[in-house]
Amino acid sequence: MQTVDFSGLGLRPELLDALTALGYEEPTPIQAEAIPALLTGRDLVGQAATGTGKTAAFALPVLNALEEGDRGKKPSALILAPTRELANQVANAVSQYGQKVGARVLAVYGGAPITPQLKQLQRGVDVVVGTPGRVVDHLERGSLKLDGLRTVVLDEADEMLDMGFADELETILNQVPSVRQTVLFSATLPPKIARMAKKHLNDPVRVEIEKENVLAGESPKVTQTAHMVFRENKAATLARVLSVQQPTAAIVFCRTREEVDSLTEALKAKDVRAEALHGGMTQAERDRVMNRLRGGTADLLVATDVAARGLDVDHLTHVVNYNVPSAPETYVHRIGRVGRAGREGVAITLVEPRERRMIEAIEHLTKTKIPMAPIPTVADLRASRFGRTKDALVQALGSDLSDARKVIASLAKDHDPLDLAAAALSLVHAGTDEEEIPSAPVRAPRPERDDARPYSAGPTTRGGAHQRTGPPQRKGAAPGMAKVYIGAGRAAKVAPKDLVGAIAGETHLVGKQIGSIEITERFSLVEVPEKDLDTVVKALRASVIKGRKVSVRPDRDA
Repeated sequence: MQTVDFSGLGLRPELLDALTALGYEEPTPIQAEAIPALLTGRDLVGQAATGTGKTAAFALPVLNALEEGDRGKKPSALILAPTRELANQVANAVSQYGQKVGARVLAVYGGAPITPQLKQLQRGVDVVVGTPGRVVDHLERGSLKLDGLRTVVLDEADEMLDMGFADELETILNQVPSVRQTVLFSATLPPKIARMAKKHLNDPVRVEIEKENVLAGESPKVTQTAHMVFRENKAATLARVLSVQQPTAAIVFCRTREEVDSLTEALKAKDVRAEALHGGMTQAERDRVMNRLRGGTADLLVATDVAARGLDVDHLTHVVNYNVPSAPETYVHRIGRVGRAGREGVAITLVEPRERRMIEAIEHLTKTKIPMAPIPTVADLRASRFGRTKDALVQALGSDLSDARKVIASLAKDHDPLDLAAAALSLVHAGTDEEEIPSAPVRAPRPERDDARPYSAGPTTRGGAHQRTGPPQRKGAAPGMAKVYIGAGRAAKVAPKDLVGAIAGETHLVGKQIGSIEITERFSLVEVPEKDLDTVVKALRASVIKGRKVSVRPDRDA
C-alpha cells in the first residue's frame, strides 16, 4: 500500500529530516512495502529492478536501528554488493541518509588499498558495505568482527551468484550471528536465489514489485526496438538514430572502457554532446561528467555497466545497448533505468548478426518481442532535421525580427519570398548530406564451434568428456593479452565463473574483457588484457578464490 509520504512509515525524525533535505517527497512502491516490514525486524526477500529505490528501502531501516550515544567499534549492519562501484554507491547513499544520526559507514572492496580500511575498522564503524571477496579477506585477517551484527543485506543477490561469489557468501553468512535480520534484494528470483533464501532467511516477508501490465491500446512505458547492423556501421548507425530520435538524456552501454572512449570520440566528431564514464576515471572526473549530464550541457553518457551501476538520472529518456548483453538479466537492469514514475522511455539495441540468438534469449526471459526496425534512412534524417528547424522558426516568430525583415525586404524586390525562405533553409542544412547505412540481414547465426567457446577446462574427447591423462598444452596468450597463473584448479572445485567473478568483482574489468580460461587439476590460467596484468595480479593476491587465499602471478610459461 502506497503511503502519502515518508512520515507514515515509522522512521526516526532525524532520517525524515535527511530525506527532506535530499528532496525526497514520497516513497516508491518498494520502499512503502519494505520499510514497515523491516522496521519490525522481519527477514525480507525483495524483487525489484534497478532504479526502484531499493537502496533506501533497506538502508533506512538499518539506520533507524542504530543506537544513540556510544555505539562501540563493531558494525551492526553488513551490506554485500557484487561490485566495488555499487558498494561505493550504496555506501555514499547510506552516509547521506544517516548524516543526522552520525552513522559511520565504510566501503570495503578490492582494487583499493586495504590499509585505510583497516584503520577505519579499528576506529569503529556502524555499517560496512563491501564486495564478498574483500569482506572474506577482512574476516580472515580478523580485522572485521561480525559478532555484533544485527542486520545482513544482500543487494543484487542474483548478480553476486552469477559472478561466482556463492562460496564467499556462504563463508560470510556462516560467520554472522544466528539471531539476526537478513535482507535479500534481487532483480530476478531464479531457483538458486530461492534456495539461498530458504537456507539463510527465517520466515521472510516477500515483496515483489511486478512489471505493470499494459492494457490493450496503451503504449508501454518502455518502447523497445532493435536494429540489425554490421559491426563496422555501428557507430554511424547510433549517431543516425540519436539524430532522428533526439533524446533528452541517454545512456549508451558498451562492454569495455576502450570501446567507451572510442565511441565517445566518434560521436563527438558527429556533433553529439557525449561524455564517457568508465572504471578508469577518478571520482572527480565521474562527478564532472554526471554534473554535465544533469545540468544539460551533455546529452548522452557512454558507459560500462560497472561504471553506470547505481547512477540515477531523473530526466533519462533513452537507453542504448551498443552491444547485446550476454546475460538477459543485464538487459532487464539496463532498460529499467527509463520509463520510471509513469514516464515513457525508449530502449534501443544494436544487434550484429552473430548476436541474434542473444536477443532471442532476452525475449524468452522478458516474454516480450523486441521488434527489428530498419536503420533510419537519409530521407528520415533530413525530415527530422527540417522538422526541428520548422519548430525553431515558429518559436522565433515571437522575437525581434526587425533586422532580418530589412534583409528580406531588400531581397524581395527581385526574388520571390518563398524562394528566399527555401534558400535560407538550404543554407542552414548545407553540408549535412550523408550516405545510406546498409542494414544487416535478419537471420539466425550459425552455431558456434566448440573451439570458439570463451572458456576451456582442458582438452576434451570427441564426445566432450574431459581427458585427465596429462596436463593441457600451454599455449601463448592472444595478441594484446597476458596470462595470469592462479594456484587453484579442479581439485579445489574451481569453475570459470569463480575466476570471472573474482576478477570482475575486484577490478574494473568485466567478463567480456577476460580471454580464454584453462583449468587443470592444480592450477588455472586466465587471459586478461596485457596492460591490466599487474592490476589483476595485485587484486587477486589480496582476494580469495573458493573461500581461501591462492598463489597468483604472471604466467611465466605462456
